[in-house]
Amino acid sequence: GITPTLAVVLIGDSPASKVYVRHKKKGCEYVGLRSVSHEVSSDITEKALLSLIEDLNKDKTIHGILVQLPLPSHIDEDKVIMAIDPSKDVDGFHPMNVGNLSIGRDGFVSCTPAGIMVLLERTGIDISGKKCVIIGRSNIVGKPIGMLLTRANGTVTMCHSRTKDLQGECRQADILIAAIGKEKFITKDFIKEGAVIIDVGINRLADGTLCGDVDFDDCIEKASFVTPVPKGVGPMTITMLLKNCIKAAKNRAKS
Repeated sequence: GITPTLAVVLIGDSPASKVYVRHKKKGCEYVGLRSVSHEVSSDITEKALLSLIEDLNKDKTIHGILVQLPLPSHIDEDKVIMAIDPSKDVDGFHPMNVGNLSIGRDGFVSCTPAGIMVLLERTGIDISGKKCVIIGRSNIVGKPIGMLLTRANGTVTMCHSRTKDLQGECRQADILIAAIGKEKFITKDFIKEGAVIIDVGINRLADGTLCGDVDFDDCIEKASFVTPVPKGVGPMTITMLLKNCIKAAKNRAKS
């Protein structure tokens, strides 16, 4: 008798954000979830946005709240993330959920890292004991996927802009995760034979087409698996968002 409901807050008219939100709405419709959209002007005040979030926190018919990032420069992203009720934080960005992840307690896991883990598990890739290299240390992807891979007994190396000999680090990876936002940055020279490559990047080329951080055509013969862009990690991210929303509804029903 409960319909899990996701509230999506979209600030401004960024084309990329609108595409993401549209895919999320379609995902909800496909699996029978209800979605509620709040599309507001980019000049909304921080106070007004926080007030909207508080209203959604109090609304018992709303199980999950997603505020589409990035936000306009005049709004403090940390304040907005902190304002969302952790029990409705289906993006998994609230410090309480991040903390739960870090110590192995139950909570909402960020959707892209969660999707990556399902991709690896469903493909039959054993993470235990494997050398896992992550390029990018963001709070949204790099750090949480590092914790999840460690939890699965992978040996994790986190690379970033200050890493010395990035190519050398990548060439040791059994599992390489690219999340840096540089189009076709990873070529076959960065990978070893048979590596598993997860491409988290989404970059738009001059001709309007999308590509990832990995040069798919260059790497596909050398790697054992490579996720494509689009239609690779992206759909898994949305799937995990829907899963988190259903989990939030179940948790609410139990309480």
